[in-house]
Amino acid sequence: MPVDLAVLGLARSGLPLAQAATSAGIGTIGYDPDTITLADLAAGRPPGDTALTAAEIRRMLSRGFRATDDPAVLGRVRTAVICAPTALGPDRALDLTPVRTAAQTLAAHLRPRTTVLIESDVYPGSTEDLVRPLLEAGSGLRAGRDFHLAYAPSRIDPGNRSHGYATIPKVIGGLTPACTEAAAAFYGRLTDKVVRARGPREAETSKLLETNYRQINIALMNEMAVFCHDLDIDLWDVIRCAESKPFGFHSFRPGPGVGGPGVPIDPNYLSYRSRSLGYPLRMVELAQEVNGRMPRYVAQRAAALLNEHGKSARGARVLLLGVTYKPDLAHQEGAPAREVATRLKELGAQLSYHDPYVSEWRVAGQPVPRADSLYEAAAAADLTLLLQNHRTYDLQGLAAKAQLLLDTRGASPTGAAHRL
Repeated sequence: MPVDLAVLGLARSGLPLAQAATSAGIGTIGYDPDTITLADLAAGRPPGDTALTAAEIRRMLSRGFRATDDPAVLGRVRTAVICAPTALGPDRALDLTPVRTAAQTLAAHLRPRTTVLIESDVYPGSTEDLVRPLLEAGSGLRAGRDFHLAYAPSRIDPGNRSHGYATIPKVIGGLTPACTEAAAAFYGRLTDKVVRARGPREAETSKLLETNYRQINIALMNEMAVFCHDLDIDLWDVIRCAESKPFGFHSFRPGPGVGGPGVPIDPNYLSYRSRSLGYPLRMVELAQEVNGRMPRYVAQRAAALLNEHGKSARGARVLLLGVTYKPDLAHQEGAPAREVATRLKELGAQLSYHDPYVSEWRVAGQPVPRADSLYEAAAAADLTLLLQNHRTYDLQGLAAKAQLLLDTRGASPTGAAHRL
């Protein structure tokens, strides 16, 4: 099968895109300089930061998909998609280095009439102000005239059985109307619906809005969790009642923190300081603050619960259930479990963990013992702390076995456990 598509970056968004394209009969090559990722894929194993299974990887390979670290392949495709991963640095600014590197690599091999798409999380304006100059300088071509350029934010939801790649509308914003239509023609082969933005900045900002909407609403629920606990109000019953309203309310859930690859981005922290707004988005800052303090709050609730039952956190045996950021997935990126564990260790607790998707787990550089027999471990622990509710957990049965069970996800039956 001739190769028509190159996916640059085979992490959380790149590999699902490659899978969707391969399934649609599009000849696809994956480019990634990471040798571990390439070795895993060549052996038919999913890399550690993807939700794809080994069977899905093998199916992709059988349909012609290949991954390489040779950039020469980028000059033989009609469409190239930059899916380089980005993350917040210590200063809360997005590190766009992977996107910059991918654009420079692609530019050296870019041919006329290629469609270049960006799916990486970036600041509004990055397609035009960062990626475009790099592509033009490295190729000698002009975006919008010699090649098409558009932004199309990734919208995948790993593990979601209701919304797959084809059923999630794809937002695209091209540098020119022709760029937008070229992007629409490509994504129209993969998804049922394409939504055209006015331009790259609108498409980029739609991703920012979606991510911050989730973070802000989770922050509201986390504040309500603390508020309701202090007033001895059952928050989970409050949520159940509020959900009965057929308009004007969309339910979110509190928890021990907010994990996952989607990070709350404040446009004030731009890499291009001259373009800084000069003021923060207060709602985003506050959401970061509220969600960021939840792991400490959970550790404090655990210590208080132990104290109420005549036990000190120091020396207490605490079993942590579920250390991933999302149920039924192995992903740990941004999961609050590690910070909760760190704070419990600082209080002197003796930790163990159980997670059907994580065979080894370390906190502060030290391995945490893994419980092999879940019910025996729960019975032996002074406190069992549910941080992620995997489907394999029978919370009714666990509540009966555990000496104390603190449920941070509200997943246990009413009255079966202490809940956040």
